[in-house]
Amino acid sequence: MSRIAYVNGRYVRHADAGVHIEDRGYQFADGVYEVCGIRGGKLMDEELHLARLQRSLAELRIASPMPLSALRQVLREVVRRNRVENGLVYFQVTRGVAPRDHPFPAGPVKPSLVITAKRLNMARIQQSAEKGVAVVTMPDLRWARRDIKSIALLPNILAKQAAREAGAYEAWLVDAEGYVTEGSSTNAWIVDKFGRLVTRSTGPEILSGITRTVLLETAKREGIEIVERPFTPDEAKSAREAFISASSAVIIPVVRIDDTAIGNGAPGSITLRLREAYAKVGVLS
Repeated sequence: MSRIAYVNGRYVRHADAGVHIEDRGYQFADGVYEVCGIRGGKLMDEELHLARLQRSLAELRIASPMPLSALRQVLREVVRRNRVENGLVYFQVTRGVAPRDHPFPAGPVKPSLVITAKRLNMARIQQSAEKGVAVVTMPDLRWARRDIKSIALLPNILAKQAAREAGAYEAWLVDAEGYVTEGSSTNAWIVDKFGRLVTRSTGPEILSGITRTVLLETAKREGIEIVERPFTPDEAKSAREAFISASSAVIIPVVRIDDTAIGNGAPGSITLRLREAYAKVGVLS
């Protein structure tokens, strides 16, 4: 079965999908995106993702391409046409097509909207969750507005590639003050020796992950103490547990940071407890 994409009002074969060469997303990375997990054919935490999309658009002064009610329908139709039961739906909005010039277009320009969906290898994700993964630390070279889910991801790509070349699953990015911000495509967490869940507070330094938000709610329900503050790589290496979170896999335990095993080198009990409890809190729609 051919994959189907939605591009500016049309459902087209994925292989034939394309945008104009002067789309500002292509020329300047002038756009934002969201990724929703799909479980059992339903979208995970949809309303939170749509709210964050609206915030990102407002921060960049990009108009919404359609009413949210219509966007919800199109998202579901893309998932349906691609017959995705467990996977991801990706939606991207750019400022639109205009002659290449750095300032915003002078006249009204219709934003561009692209939506795609794909299956995930759930067996591989489960294997990572059971065994845990390694991360490496490296300097955070991204721009100062990481709270906007911009499509300008080159530093993230370079960090992820460096991690893969080092045999690791993810890179944890470290700011100029020596604190971990987040992963190249995930949020970063540790469990300290007192059993407290520690993650960096939201602000311009990190993306407020949707899975992160739901996990905080989950931890509260589970009676786990939460501390939102920065932590250093050294503190992480001496932590009781560590893990990463993202819409694609929810929680993946981290069992090694650089050359240091975390805890006993296996996924920790609080991490696994949160992963199991998330399914009861995450909202499917």
